[in-house]
Amino acid sequence: MTRLALITGGTRGIGAAIARRFKLDGLNVAVTYYGNDTAAIAFTQDTGIPIYKWDATDFDACQIGVQKLQTDLGQPVDVLVNNAGITRDATLPKMTVEQWHAVIDNDLGACFNMCHAIISGMRDRGWGRIVNIASINGQKGQFGQTNYSAAKAGVIGFTKALALESARQGITVNAVAPGYTATDMVAAMDPTVLEGIVAQIPVGRLAKPEEIAHAVAFLVGERSAFITGSTLSINGGQYLV
Repeated sequence: MTRLALITGGTRGIGAAIARRFKLDGLNVAVTYYGNDTAAIAFTQDTGIPIYKWDATDFDACQIGVQKLQTDLGQPVDVLVNNAGITRDATLPKMTVEQWHAVIDNDLGACFNMCHAIISGMRDRGWGRIVNIASINGQKGQFGQTNYSAAKAGVIGFTKALALESARQGITVNAVAPGYTATDMVAAMDPTVLEGIVAQIPVGRLAKPEEIAHAVAFLVGERSAFITGSTLSINGGQYLV
C-alpha cells in the first residue's frame, strides 16, 4: 500500500525538500501553502505534487482542507509533517503583541490544528507517522526570538505529549530540530549576522534542506515504529543535548 503524506509549508525550503524526498521514496505526496502563489505553482509544475492552499492557523480551514484533500486523492493521510512556520524577530521590549501571536499561532498553533484534523483517522486505522519541525532555537533560545523560541520549544513538548497519547494506536510522533539551514528564511538574514552564526557551527557550514529531509524520511519509515516522542537534533554540532 502506498501511503499518503502531507507536508505543511511544503512548496519551499525544508518543506519542499521533504516533499521531493518522500516522492522519491515512493509515497503519495501532497503539500499545503498559504502565502506565495508563484512559488507554489512553480513547485507543482516542477514536481507534479498537488498543492492545497489554506491557513494552517485557522482550525476550521484545516478540518475542511484535510477532508477535501483526502476526497480528491482518494485516500487518508497516514503521514503528516508540520513544517509551516514564520519568524517575526524583535527583542521583547520592542516586540508587538501581533508579532507574538503571529509566531505562536503559525509555529505552534498550526501543529494542534493539523494534528487534530488527522489524528482520529490514524487512530481508527492503527497506523500513523507525525513529524513536527522544531528548531535549535527552541532548544537553546535565541536573542530576539522569544516568540519563535517559545513556539518551537512548545512544539517539542507537544510532540512528547501526543506521542504518549498515540503510542498504543500504532502512531509515532517525533520532532526534528534543525540548526541553521540554507533556506530563503536564513538567506534573508543580515550577511554579517549570518557569517557569525556559521562561525559557531562546528562543521563550518549551514545544513542543506535535503539533509533535514533525510532525517524526516527516516522517522516516517515503516521500520521506525519504535521511535516516538523523540527530538532529532540536526545542527552540525552547534548545540549538543
